[in-house]
Amino acid sequence: MKNNIKQYRIKTNLSQNDLALKVGVTRETISRVESGRCNPSLELAYKIAKCLNTTIEDIFHLEEKKILQ
Repeated sequence: MKNNIKQYRIKTNLSQNDLALKVGVTRETISRVESGRCNPSLELAYKIAKCLNTTIEDIFHLEEKKILQ
């Protein structure tokens, strides 16, 4: 899953640590989600979107995968 967390975070003038404190996780968790190394729970995705004043759909994007026929 791809995301735009970093762009929205910078736009709202928040550091990774600031966002982490607001949503109740560690900075490392925000870093891992931001870089795509892990996917957040639905609850965390909702909290991130709310803190960044946007929607889950604006931040997170599923990658279309080719279906082998």
